[in-house]
Amino acid sequence: MLSDVDIAQAHALEPITEIAERAGISQDALIPYGKYMAKVDLNQVTPAAKPGKIVLVTGVSPTPAGEGKSTTLIGLTDALASLGHKAMVALREPSLGPVMGIKGGAAGGGYSQVVPMENINLHFTGDFHAITSANNTLAAMIDNHIQQGNAIGIDPRKVTWQRCLDVNDRSLRHVVTGLGGPKQGVPTETNFTITAASEIMAVLGLATDLDDLKRRLGEITIGFTYDDVPVTAADLDAHGAMTALLKEAVNPNLVQTLGGTPALIHGGPFANIAHGCNTLIATTTAQQYADIVLTEAGFGSDLGAEKFFDIKAKYGDLDVAGAVVVTTIRSMKYNGGVAREDLTDENLAALEAGIVNVERHVENLRKFGVKPVVAVNLFASDTQAERDYMRRWAKNFGVALAEADVWAKGGDGAIELAETVVDNLVDSSHQLYDRDKGVEASIETIAREIYHADRVEYSPQALKDLETIKRNSWYAMPVCISKTQYSFSDDASLLGAPEGHTLHVRELRPRTGAGFIVAMTGNVTTMPGLGKKPAATNIDVVDGKITGLF
Repeated sequence: MLSDVDIAQAHALEPITEIAERAGISQDALIPYGKYMAKVDLNQVTPAAKPGKIVLVTGVSPTPAGEGKSTTLIGLTDALASLGHKAMVALREPSLGPVMGIKGGAAGGGYSQVVPMENINLHFTGDFHAITSANNTLAAMIDNHIQQGNAIGIDPRKVTWQRCLDVNDRSLRHVVTGLGGPKQGVPTETNFTITAASEIMAVLGLATDLDDLKRRLGEITIGFTYDDVPVTAADLDAHGAMTALLKEAVNPNLVQTLGGTPALIHGGPFANIAHGCNTLIATTTAQQYADIVLTEAGFGSDLGAEKFFDIKAKYGDLDVAGAVVVTTIRSMKYNGGVAREDLTDENLAALEAGIVNVERHVENLRKFGVKPVVAVNLFASDTQAERDYMRRWAKNFGVALAEADVWAKGGDGAIELAETVVDNLVDSSHQLYDRDKGVEASIETIAREIYHADRVEYSPQALKDLETIKRNSWYAMPVCISKTQYSFSDDASLLGAPEGHTLHVRELRPRTGAGFIVAMTGNVTTMPGLGKKPAATNIDVVDGKITGLF
């Protein structure tokens, strides 16, 4: 069987100028990055009389067997295009953390990919590097200000800004900088975060243009003075230089699917530790050129999708017309208690027991005013009896369902899904909670309505953080909950659709530039580590070609 990279490398790509022409993007708007990639100059984008409809693709709670959400999304986009719809996909950029770790990239798989996949997964157009540089420029300017006399009176013990790096490196979770005497800087306990979780990633993701980006960068809170007054990046005059580093990164990236459909890939926050959506700029840009824009949010309805509606859609004033929940028969059997090595065996009892997970995700999406479609991503091991069970379940549960076989067939394997999605579009969507009621009310609403928790428990640190948030008038910001992706609870071992649990909030982090409060729960960390056998050990270059990349 060919690998994903083998399939991608065997494909004859079209010049990016032809992809742009197909999308209706003028040549004046293209900033080429070689023959097959380009950025779209925001200043050259002409607003459409009627922006395209947005369809959000999310998934069930992820399992070790994999669900193929991005793969299904890309195949669905190609299927819509083949049916005569002017479609475009808007995706996140892959982080090198998962690429070199265990999860893989975000470019799809099989015959349902965005290409050139090696470039997309490795460096791409440099957006992540620009974000890392801007993040660490701010960190250096903070330390320098303290070293050079500290005119603002920043309390080194209360600096909240962290350095970042786009790798999984557990050794950087807790470090001390500035050792070695007066010339080496003030010794400070600090942490590194992965670039995908940097607030600058979130700022880029929610900015509407370059001016808005600069404003948001200036509003980033980096710490507090000795008198507990917040200090911002603008107080340090750092936001201008940070904007300069991000001047090109603010423009979305144009590539293509294997089916020749235009694709915008931009931004890359994780959904378990950040807000999990591609940039607002990419989504709204795609709306100017397509009738249907397919976009995604990380992991399931409890993480990326909830944040898409309550943060991204709210800030961008977006109406979402449709939603897709990607599942597999294997993942439902896993939620029903089947061990990973036994998932290819027919097991209707386990399928019935695990179906509660997809039911919960469907119910969650309905709370935002959309009519979700369940996409069953097929695998060769799925039996006819199991497929028939899924059809009967959907009919009894009152949800639209369609099968997809996109890994092997590309867009041709998603025709039924495309037709079903079009049949279930709505006019508008809405948010789950009223942010004006405050951070506690927002967290409790998400915990009750989306997670089915009975209560929220705040650690002493979280209660202290809450007082800081109230004192500085940040109380009405939306909430970005950082939580395990494997369960509706904050305990990764609770599969299926757990009820009556407690959500444990250990810390609240104000992200005043991004415009939300991060609620850290459970044992989630913002700097992942590598596994026992990282994916990086399989990657190589042989005769000038990259191998082992999925």
